[in-house]
Amino acid sequence: MGFYYYDWSYIIFMLPCLILSLICSAKVNAAFSKYSKIQNSRGITGAEAARAVLSAHGVTGVTIEHVSGNLNDHFDPRTNTIRLSDPVFGATSVAAVGVACHEAGHAVQHAEGYVPNKIRSAIVPVANIGSKFSWILIIIGMILPTQFSVVITIGIVLFSASVLFTLVTLPVEFNASNRALKTIKETRLLNDNEYVGAKKTLSAAAMTYVAAAATAVMQLLRLLLIANRRR
Repeated sequence: MGFYYYDWSYIIFMLPCLILSLICSAKVNAAFSKYSKIQNSRGITGAEAARAVLSAHGVTGVTIEHVSGNLNDHFDPRTNTIRLSDPVFGATSVAAVGVACHEAGHAVQHAEGYVPNKIRSAIVPVANIGSKFSWILIIIGMILPTQFSVVITIGIVLFSASVLFTLVTLPVEFNASNRALKTIKETRLLNDNEYVGAKKTLSAAAMTYVAAAATAVMQLLRLLLIANRRR
């Protein structure tokens, strides 16, 4: 019962993070839903807004594509492509403009060589390995006799790479939103009232990354506690 014996640690470390994540998820859905119903006065679509941000920063060679789904908008640095979802690509809502400009902010980061973005990209291969194999090693280590605790240690080290990735993601996401909002204001893509809606939408989305980072850090602390007690 090694791993699950410490259920109290899950309640102390993880339950608050779970609650925070649920709250943040509910807020971003509520904000996006609210401002998706408000059309911007210029009638500009999400795709057009993203292109406007790229143009304002002199960034060229970026493709903007439609992708099926909801809130799965993203920038792919491998193909230099911004992919915008159903409620964003051709939509003229305040939320659509905010989200599209945020993704364009990532494209600008990539074009300008934003350092935290470079660091995150460099961590990706290790973080992927960590997310795939860390828990396998940790669970195996919990099953094996204590003299094989090095297996748990290796698993925790791999998991730490995933934690580092979530932490580095924070400045990247906040910076993309800041770039987006600054460009929206400077180029008057939205009027003042509409700008407030876009800002609230992006602020709510940013908090989901904070919740994810907090969850990852607390999980790491929990694993370290369990490993230490097992010794």
